[in-house]
Amino acid sequence: MHRRRRTALTLSAALLAAAPLLAACSNEAHPGAAAVVGEERISMAQLQSRVNEVRSAQQAATAKTDNYAQAVEKTGGLTRDTLQSMVLDRVLHQAAEDAGVTVTRKEIQGLRGELVKQAGSQEALEAGWLQQYNIPPSRIDDSLRTEIEAQKLYQALGADPQTETGQQAFWKALSDASRSLDVDLNPRYGTWDMTKSRRADTVTPWLRQVSGAKEA
Repeated sequence: MHRRRRTALTLSAALLAAAPLLAACSNEAHPGAAAVVGEERISMAQLQSRVNEVRSAQQAATAKTDNYAQAVEKTGGLTRDTLQSMVLDRVLHQAAEDAGVTVTRKEIQGLRGELVKQAGSQEALEAGWLQQYNIPPSRIDDSLRTEIEAQKLYQALGADPQTETGQQAFWKALSDASRSLDVDLNPRYGTWDMTKSRRADTVTPWLRQVSGAKEA
């Protein structure tokens, strides 16, 4: 089960011009933090490091084809998508802990072995996850842990992932975890929807006014 939400974002020249104002506003409430999840801060540096991991992997994967620019273009919202994944992983982990779910190293290795067989090779698995989910080779095991946690959370809830009722139970558990962790994003990356357990873009009337003035 792979739940990854992709958002294509286009920044206008007016929005770029307003960026310093937005950054100044956000930095006051979140100095150096991209998000706060419970007692854990995801720093700007941590977020950028994760983004750089993906970019480095993309560059290495496209070295022979010179398609790096295309890979970057297809993942224009990578920073926001990466933050979404980093926060959601922590929310899911909390929901799993609340339900008494644990994941062992053996389970991770077992799932990895199955996926390698399905893909045909380790290289094929790594290439596929990078292209489909923006997961670099170094983060595959972390992602597999999340996948297993999600599967076992469904089981712990007695929920069927193939039914709407089961999916609702699963996402309610994540919603409850989001609220208990009091997830808070730096405004430059939007807000965290506690009900849907996902990042949402912030609508800022004053920013629209600045954009409109610039366009005029």
